[in-house]
Amino acid sequence: MGFITSLTRMWLTRTAKPFTFKNEYDQMLPFAECESLGLYVHIPFCKRICNFCPYCKVLYSAESCDRYIDHLIREIHIVGSQHKGRKKVTSLYFGGGTPALAAERIKEIIDALNEHFIITEGIGLELHPDNVNVKVLRQLKDAGVTKISIGIQSFCDKYRKILGRRDIDTEEMKAALSAVPFETVSMDFIFALPGQTYDDLRSDIDQAFSSGANHVAIYPFIDFTFTESPVGAMPKREKRELMDAITQYYLDRGYSRGSIWTFSSEQNAGYSSMTRENFIGFGCSAASLFKEQFKINTFDVDSYCERIRSGSLATSLTIRFTKRQRMVYWLFWTAYSTRVDPNDFQRFFGVPLEEMYGFELWAAKRLGFIKEHDGIYEMTLKGAFYYHYYENYYTLSYIDKMWGIMRKEAFPEQIVL
Repeated sequence: MGFITSLTRMWLTRTAKPFTFKNEYDQMLPFAECESLGLYVHIPFCKRICNFCPYCKVLYSAESCDRYIDHLIREIHIVGSQHKGRKKVTSLYFGGGTPALAAERIKEIIDALNEHFIITEGIGLELHPDNVNVKVLRQLKDAGVTKISIGIQSFCDKYRKILGRRDIDTEEMKAALSAVPFETVSMDFIFALPGQTYDDLRSDIDQAFSSGANHVAIYPFIDFTFTESPVGAMPKREKRELMDAITQYYLDRGYSRGSIWTFSSEQNAGYSSMTRENFIGFGCSAASLFKEQFKINTFDVDSYCERIRSGSLATSLTIRFTKRQRMVYWLFWTAYSTRVDPNDFQRFFGVPLEEMYGFELWAAKRLGFIKEHDGIYEMTLKGAFYYHYYENYYTLSYIDKMWGIMRKEAFPEQIVL
């Protein structure tokens, strides 16, 4: 697994040099000139810890959550004050954890961000199904949230039991969503669970759209080594058949595909915190991406608060990109949307895409992974599956290793991937 990703990395970056993350950081972040800049805020608290979830999270208590948010707001001001005036950004997303547990303080966080940034494309926030009630939704909407994403995982009893999730009161959820409308209501599902069939997954997504969603995400189950989930991975052939069948079903119904595994029933409904050329992350485990570097904050809540209290950033690790490394990162996450515009690549890097990766594009077309339409490269069903398949390798070879170490060490000396 690591051998495949290493070979791919060396080929695409044209060097044997690995991705090296070091225990260093710049106190002044280079975001002033960034275009298409997004914002992300991580709130790690959960009422219950799901055994399949790899993200940075801790058990909720009102006291610890308030303490954390006090430091989070301080971090926002430390970073935001580095730019004179208010920097225009595309969007803001809250992830976790369960950000809605801090619903009463979300406005305070957004107000702090608005002191330094102008958010032009809306604000998204993730919720657990237990949080979907009129009181919480109104608090979020009054705070300025325009998009919500509900972590359903599955409406089916057998899969909720596998994942250790409780029953969902779908009627109460539907009524709350009807009473407090949002621009985008997304619902997340996990696919490629053991024994999961096309009918199971289709039923889940159909129920989402009939329960108030106008956008769904079907994320593949990935068996991280540091989680305690007993769930095994679905074989490759079955996974591809399931992914292709569900994609074709929703395309045939006229739904639009916004990324590898997201579909919407309305043209303007969208929810994605990943496809940004540059972004700033606030909070423990939050990452920031700039033209020449990527940094990630410590996963440890206490260490995060101590750093911020001292007036320093909570950065744990930083990678300084070579130009080719940055190109690979840009292409990987841009392709998540299932299309790549060579004009965007040339604007960002100052060189033609075909000049840097002409052979790879030719090979991808010959293999049936992509097609070219009006100068835009678009993934085929086959290409989308193999993107997902490689992303699974990438996650287990790189992200699994990094997050596994950072869960144990607040500030590792170095990680080489």
